[in-house]
Amino acid sequence: MILKELKINTWIGEPTNCYIVFEEESKETMVVDPAGDVDRIIEMLEILKGKLKYIYLTHCHGDHTGGVNELRDKIGGRILISRYDAPGLNDNSISLTQYMGVKPIDIEDNSRIDDGDTLHLGNLTFKVLHTPGHTIGGTCLYCEEEKMLFSGDTLFRGTWGRTDLPTSNFEDIINSITNKLMILPDETIVYPGHGRSTMIELEKPIYLELKPRKL
Repeated sequence: MILKELKINTWIGEPTNCYIVFEEESKETMVVDPAGDVDRIIEMLEILKGKLKYIYLTHCHGDHTGGVNELRDKIGGRILISRYDAPGLNDNSISLTQYMGVKPIDIEDNSRIDDGDTLHLGNLTFKVLHTPGHTIGGTCLYCEEEKMLFSGDTLFRGTWGRTDLPTSNFEDIINSITNKLMILPDETIVYPGHGRSTMIELEKPIYLELKPRKL
């Protein structure tokens, strides 16, 4: 497997982490949270000679979805998003896109995913974890073989996602992190929607022991 990370500048001022996952044998590829700068994403796909299979959205906020339409229109790919966040793609009060000029995102019925669903990228298997809190339908994507987790805006290095936004809830996000993410193997590498990567082992003290994160 090859993993590429692109930091994409958006309207919120903080770059969004867009991830490109490439399974070398099948050449199947997944793009996680294409926030924009689609030409850079396509350039990387062309370098890898990857076949885009999935466009995976961890949640519906515009700073994670700004490049979806252009990417799909140019090279295809099946959009995947939690059924609970799917309505938010076209609701400005939830997606927060009213200042971005992001066009509505139309998705097929089979684009909606649920907790426990599995995605296959060549020989790789990813499990969908429904982790509400930042949004009602926020999800993380876990790959046991590669010991990796795409956490969207649920879990960050040393903290958690905002809970002062439409459909967000503080109790939900803490429950999601504690009951869904902190039970993953310690060596799991966490790739968040913003900022630097971390590991489950390093985040456990915050949620299980109420202690600061280890440096």
